[in-house]
Amino acid sequence: MSADVLDMFRLDGKVAIVTGASSGLGVAFARAFAEAGADVALGARRVDRLADTAALVEAAGRRALSVATDVADPASCQNLVDQAMATFGRVDVLVNNAGIGTAVPATRETVEQFSQVIDVNLNGCYWMAQACGRVMQPGSSIINISSVLGITTAGLPQAAYAASKAGLNGLTRDLANQWTGRKGIRVNSIAPGFFESEMTDQYPPGYLEAQQGRIPTGRKGDPRELAATAVFLAGPGAGYITGQTLAVDGGMTIA
Repeated sequence: MSADVLDMFRLDGKVAIVTGASSGLGVAFARAFAEAGADVALGARRVDRLADTAALVEAAGRRALSVATDVADPASCQNLVDQAMATFGRVDVLVNNAGIGTAVPATRETVEQFSQVIDVNLNGCYWMAQACGRVMQPGSSIINISSVLGITTAGLPQAAYAASKAGLNGLTRDLANQWTGRKGIRVNSIAPGFFESEMTDQYPPGYLEAQQGRIPTGRKGDPRELAATAVFLAGPGAGYITGQTLAVDGGMTIA
């Protein structure tokens, strides 16, 4: 590789798909990929809220496509990929960010509550990866957004969420094993620690502050730090990394 090292973090001419792009971390991912040079296809159930995200992508000088997407529906996932291909002609990066969570005690969680979390957080990532894997060319990258709760616990009853994220880490390893050598598609996951989002807004008052004692850095994460990690994993600078789950958690999982 003879390129300047900073060029290995650029995504010029690439196309990224970001699910769950209507709020929170999804917005940060979309903006960061645009700033790195990629056009971005935005997927979310609340398509009306994608306009603000699209404006951020376009303000960075890149093209944006907004598509109503329910990742729990395989046909909806395929439609997002089909529209990205029709608009941009390629898909180079998938950020599987869409996710939901519950905090229901295990003896009271209903079948519907548990199944919904698995359908979105685990099955939805698989359907998106499957649709992208059919069209991605060698050098492409899939980034699954997992969680430290797929590795450790954090004091809340989150059986469905933790199971979905632990399963996603296993899915990451298997897809990397299937596709990296045969298709040239790298597959990795990021396990965020505590970053403010719509999901953390549902936590009990004072919960995030109480958890900071477990974090060696002593603070919550900045969404831009997480987005920068995704940009790194998507580009040629991470060309020798596949099948890994990278914790971006301020050291929480080593404490």
